[in-house]
Amino acid sequence: MYTIERTEFGFQITFAGKMDEEALHEWIDDSRATLRSSPDEFGVLVDMRDLNLLSDDEQQLMREGQQHYQDAGMVRSSVILDSAILTLQFRRLAQESGIYDWERYINAEMTDGWHQQAVDWLVDGIDPDYQ
Repeated sequence: MYTIERTEFGFQITFAGKMDEEALHEWIDDSRATLRSSPDEFGVLVDMRDLNLLSDDEQQLMREGQQHYQDAGMVRSSVILDSAILTLQFRRLAQESGIYDWERYINAEMTDGWHQQAVDWLVDGIDPDYQ
């Protein structure tokens, strides 16, 4: 399951449960449609706290979807996780897709005020890794 919401900083995407290939294709299509009317520059908060691990094929589709956001004007993204394994998986995905330099990972289980830290990164460039 996923949702895509417009916010004051851009978009919030929430992934939960099992995102199989069919669901990821649907997310990519919905993202393309949503991004047609996106601002020139925006931030994306991605909540993955309840997402199951992805297979290799599913990871490839996630990279494809991430690239659409980058191409449409994403300046920064904050990824919210609560699993060390998922954190490692998505950090690698970001490196492979070329968005790691402007993507920050926040472990919600270990970080008080994780939502504000995520928004501060998106809006003001305040790096949560140095707070």
